[in-house]
Amino acid sequence: MRHGGDLITYEKYYEGELIDFSSNINPLGFPEGLEEELIHGFNNMTNYPDIKYRHLKSSISKYLRCNPGNVIVGNGAVDIINNFVLMFPRIIVTLPSFSEYEQRALIYEKEVVRLNYYGDFTLDLTSIEKTIKAEDLLILGNPNNPTGLRIEKETLMELYEIIKEKEGYLLLDEAFYEFCPKDYDSIEIFRKDSFKNVGIIRAATKFFALPGIRLGYGCVSMDIGKKYGEIELPWSVNSLADQAGRYIFQCKDYIKRSQAYIEGEREFLLRELDKIEGIKPYPTHTNYILIKLLKWNEEYVFNFFLKRGLLVRRCSSFNGLDNTYIRLAIKNRENNLKLIKTFKELERS
Repeated sequence: MRHGGDLITYEKYYEGELIDFSSNINPLGFPEGLEEELIHGFNNMTNYPDIKYRHLKSSISKYLRCNPGNVIVGNGAVDIINNFVLMFPRIIVTLPSFSEYEQRALIYEKEVVRLNYYGDFTLDLTSIEKTIKAEDLLILGNPNNPTGLRIEKETLMELYEIIKEKEGYLLLDEAFYEFCPKDYDSIEIFRKDSFKNVGIIRAATKFFALPGIRLGYGCVSMDIGKKYGEIELPWSVNSLADQAGRYIFQCKDYIKRSQAYIEGEREFLLRELDKIEGIKPYPTHTNYILIKLLKWNEEYVFNFFLKRGLLVRRCSSFNGLDNTYIRLAIKNRENNLKLIKTFKELERS
């Protein structure tokens, strides 16, 4: 399983509804009022979307507080990542990370350089500085998937100086940005430098609970935006995703409520998981938790949870992790309590 959320494959192994801890979606669901907005949007289904996505980009630019000319959009964040890979000859990835960074590069027969995080999953800037050269694309999750850690602001600024000096390009995948503590906003930081040598990708998938909509977006320099426009597929964002994107970014109360809810459940779940023997939960800045299994392997734990109606993410599919890791989404309190209960059963097994 290279990605989470594959309920259909495993539903036959449990009588009842599976609780999906393998995909990291906002447990509060999508913003109120969106359903009516999309029903209204069906009136546009007989027309092509605006090929330039002017209204959508205007909505995104207001949300991100950047110029509409800096905004790019795509069929989910992975579509934008795919297009960026096409634009550069050599791709640098730091492991473990989202598998599609590497996979997209291999499909297009790009040269791939694999570096590693430190043992605590923080960035090894020395290794990056020794490796990166002009026209390289370095892709980093911020926060990273599956580790859940965000790059510290000081480290990010130091990395950015390295990227500029070496004339490389830094692509930050911030699909989980809204779940994180509000210590800094990378778009605000790099807007001052007109996004020189750096691009930031975000998505409606996780925080706005819309994986089926497939809406990715980001901020880049005008020059990169022009190059991106030359290679992207036309009409990559469908009419309903276009309509959703004009609505969701205005839902300020929903955004604040979701952030507060996830923060509370994150603290609760980490505190309770710390009490379980046989596992090591890692600190996280987002809505999922990486866990080291000290007594079992991922397959045993996966099947143990599946028999009890919970689907967790095995992590050996992430290059850089072995079969002693799992990843868990942070859900609502009711489901998080079921998770803790199942871990206690595992502890006694």
